[in-house]
Amino acid sequence: MARILVTGGMGYIGSHTVVELLNSGYDVVIVDNLSNSRVEVLQGIGQITGKHPDFENVDCTDYNEMSNIFAKYSDIQAIIHFAASKAVGESVEKPVMYYRNNIDSLLTLLELMKVHKVENIVFSSSCTVYGQPDILPVDESAPIKPALSPYGNTKQINEEIIRDAAYADKNIHAVLLRYFNPIGAHPSALIGELPNGIPNNLLPYVTQTAAGLRQKLRIFGDDYNTPDGSCIRDYIYVVDLAKAHVIAVQRMLERKAETNVEVFNLGTGRGLSVLEIVETFKKVTGVDVPYEIVARREGDIEQVWADPRKANAVLGWKAQATVEETLLSAWRWQEHLAQQA
Repeated sequence: MARILVTGGMGYIGSHTVVELLNSGYDVVIVDNLSNSRVEVLQGIGQITGKHPDFENVDCTDYNEMSNIFAKYSDIQAIIHFAASKAVGESVEKPVMYYRNNIDSLLTLLELMKVHKVENIVFSSSCTVYGQPDILPVDESAPIKPALSPYGNTKQINEEIIRDAAYADKNIHAVLLRYFNPIGAHPSALIGELPNGIPNNLLPYVTQTAAGLRQKLRIFGDDYNTPDGSCIRDYIYVVDLAKAHVIAVQRMLERKAETNVEVFNLGTGRGLSVLEIVETFKKVTGVDVPYEIVARREGDIEQVWADPRKANAVLGWKAQATVEETLLSAWRWQEHLAQQA
């Protein structure tokens, strides 16, 4: 079976995707510098799949080290590129770090793909490229708006770099997957979202507060132009999201794409507010989540949710899990972490 290089494969979405790749029969090599992940994730992947991917503790911006990896695993047939700094708020505070890490890592991969004749790349993009869309739900034809954060800008720039590289070299095939908001954990509760320090994403903050690790959940703003005043997002189960990457890889390897760069939105097609997520979590778990309303967070978009019909039709992929199931999986993961502590 084909070997797939997964950058950032120890991270949240990366680890779930590695599981789905291994379960589909692919060989996997993970490259991750563990800057926002932990080596123990390998154990969880192994317990779930009964298989152990190769792991290289390397920074994707390091050209020489990455070149050695391409030489060592000379049968790589596709890359899934997750490795990136990803916190909107932090990117506003540390823009240069975000541009260096997120853009250099992709440039390194594209240069080495050419040298080692690897033709396929799946890029982990984001709905942030749409900014605040004019029309909701947002589909792939929506205009790319000026980014509201350096993080969002790196996703836009990287998409442009991939398009230009594929235009110049017709051997390059790329799938750009624009995620909405991944949440939840593997049903085994052996892997899940594991942020370092104070979580930047909503659900780990909710589960840590519910578990008593945080005093209160902070909700950034209740004065948005939405039914309850809090931001609205399209929350998608991480395992559903992971499965789309396997389909994208298969599509490229089988040369089913009509163009050498394809774009797909990955979402449920349903928008839920922050307060709705909190109330639904309390309902399905029976656990209280104390929260306070604080000032809006710079770089946040008011509301966005996906029109996923293109992915549904072309990839044959659809989000399956309910939000209740997804929230419960996140709580089981938090309970598993408590047992390990």
